[in-house]
Amino acid sequence: MKKSILIIAIMSAFVFTSCKENAAEKVSEEKVAEAADRDANSGKYPVITFAESEFDFGTIDQGTKVEHVFKFTNTGDAPLVIVDAKSSCGCTVPTYPKEPVAPGAEAELLVKFNGSGKNQVSKTVTITANTAAGKETIKIKAFVTPKEGAAGGTPLKTS
Repeated sequence: MKKSILIIAIMSAFVFTSCKENAAEKVSEEKVAEAADRDANSGKYPVITFAESEFDFGTIDQGTKVEHVFKFTNTGDAPLVIVDAKSSCGCTVPTYPKEPVAPGAEAELLVKFNGSGKNQVSKTVTITANTAAGKETIKIKAFVTPKEGAAGGTPLKTS
């Protein structure tokens, strides 16, 4: 038991005394300048400004495929990078630019809706980007007229 404690103490002393590298020697001027530039730009964010944040397709027939292009501008101070765009439902599919959008530049986000549902339908598209908030939303809506016989259920049989 005493030998085990002695061995552990010697190994611990060896580990603590063998790590005597001078960290200051590893710092390069290039890395310091790079970090200073990064820190100076850390407060700059892109801002996604949509021409419209909601679009109404009006009245459409059930199953009718419609689409709308949402135009936006990066009104911020840094390149806008859209990481993801998801809909609140599988019936709505957003397509977003994969390349960064420079400050002051315009781009488009296409939203396709397959006309599912009945009556008043509203869907939200959530955009995940490198903005200050991190998430932005746009909406689409439509009044979907059901197809003939789409009232649902099975008719009752009378004997």
